[in-house]
Amino acid sequence: MHVEFTPSRRSTVGAEWELALVDRRSGELSSVAERVLEAVRPEDGGEHPKIKQELLLNTIEVISGVCRTIGEVKADLGGTLDTVHTVCDRFGVEPFSAGTHPFSSWYQQKVTDKARYAKLIDRTQWWGRQMLVYGVHVHVGVEHREKVLPILDSLLIYAPHLQALSASSPYWGAEDTGYASNRALMFQQLPTAGLPFQFTKWPELENYVADMFTTGVIDDFSEIRWDIRPSPRLGTIEMRVCDGLPTLEEVGAIAALTQCLVEDFSTRLDDGEVLPTLPPWHVQENKWRAARYGTDAIVILDARGRERLVTDDVCVLLDRLEPVARRLDCVRELRDVETILRYGPSYQRQRAVARQHNGSLKAVVASLVSEMRDGIPRT
Repeated sequence: MHVEFTPSRRSTVGAEWELALVDRRSGELSSVAERVLEAVRPEDGGEHPKIKQELLLNTIEVISGVCRTIGEVKADLGGTLDTVHTVCDRFGVEPFSAGTHPFSSWYQQKVTDKARYAKLIDRTQWWGRQMLVYGVHVHVGVEHREKVLPILDSLLIYAPHLQALSASSPYWGAEDTGYASNRALMFQQLPTAGLPFQFTKWPELENYVADMFTTGVIDDFSEIRWDIRPSPRLGTIEMRVCDGLPTLEEVGAIAALTQCLVEDFSTRLDDGEVLPTLPPWHVQENKWRAARYGTDAIVILDARGRERLVTDDVCVLLDRLEPVARRLDCVRELRDVETILRYGPSYQRQRAVARQHNGSLKAVVASLVSEMRDGIPRT
């Protein structure tokens, strides 16, 4: 089966940011997405170009256009978020983003009335209905198809770093799960979700896709929901490993790190280098460690089994990528990763708020709402 990859302008970047809608007073999820989408509908009756529908009626997604720099991505998303806030104010709801809602029950949520969502729920049943999760996806353009799989394989080395930095789902059903990212392990229960296979050649991917179509697993390439995947139609590599991020600053930091990694690997391929990879069993273990321990995870660095605290490795990585960031005009946004390290990823901030408020998860939701409006609290 032929899978056409439409090349993109190299290292262009875009982001998709899933937002939960919560009642301003109770903090509970509110199924008002259709009202929000109707309120932002253009006069021609079509869909809003940058505010989209999602699986659940408590969710919307804001997307950027194709951008050259992370600064452009942030400006694009920020303008759309202002629109969302203005509309949500009319309905008494607030948007926020985290990997999961701390206490709302999954079985009370309504599914968007669309055939593709109904098909997903019908097939996946209990696990599908539990997909009360939110993420951030970053697309980076790749100019040659033959670069895609080598870059994707090497990105798996740094997937736990991105997962740890973005981890924001410690709570599920009003309980502390003990995990930094419960979403990471919840989402992989869906068919074709989780870690990608490590194919070396494009025809191997095409054979996999053909098998998935033949056996009825998927009807469209987009139903492959890997943590990192090619997006052939857009000509990108899509980083999907990250939990929902509460602030635009964090979205920018994660997007900058992703863009710099892809550009760095692309340059190394141009120089004739064979890119580093990890054995699948190390990749799988690293994912679990990052989900469980977040920025306290000890990650496996290479096939020899060398290990390092993920935050120490992030600091080494930021220094190594700074020349790349200068070329891409995203030094400031890349260094915003250090802000996450300084003030803690969202899972740490959420737990701190709960401790300060005698375990109140309503206070945690209020803090997430506030962070979306005002940014990471510098305390």
